[in-house]
Amino acid sequence: MTESTVLSALRFNEAGLIPAIAVDHQTESVLMMAWMNALAIERSLETGHAHYFSRSRQTLWHKGEQSGHFQEIKSLHLDCDGDVLLLKVEQVGGIACHTGRAHCFYRQYKDGAWRETEPTIKDPAEIYPDV
Repeated sequence: MTESTVLSALRFNEAGLIPAIAVDHQTESVLMMAWMNALAIERSLETGHAHYFSRSRQTLWHKGEQSGHFQEIKSLHLDCDGDVLLLKVEQVGGIACHTGRAHCFYRQYKDGAWRETEPTIKDPAEIYPDV
């Protein structure tokens, strides 16, 4: 299957983006959600590492290029409507979130407030010293 065939099956939004959910390929724990454009998908397929599109910076980013916490893609899945991608990945280093946690969903609504339910594995200042 060619890249153009792969991309033609996808339903991008009006901004040319599609949501992508990354899960651990062994545990199926949800690690993070990000956006991909056509170039991010092409680079991900070419390299086997997850690439995403940053809406705030308006640029492509290779997950882990600064932190070393790459996502090696084990399989790629498309939902029934063709408008959401699921990446089953090996999360190198065990940290998917820029906050230094294993995943981005570390806050839970409980007793009327958002509570942090997951520990920080590594201080973000150590991961991103130039930020």
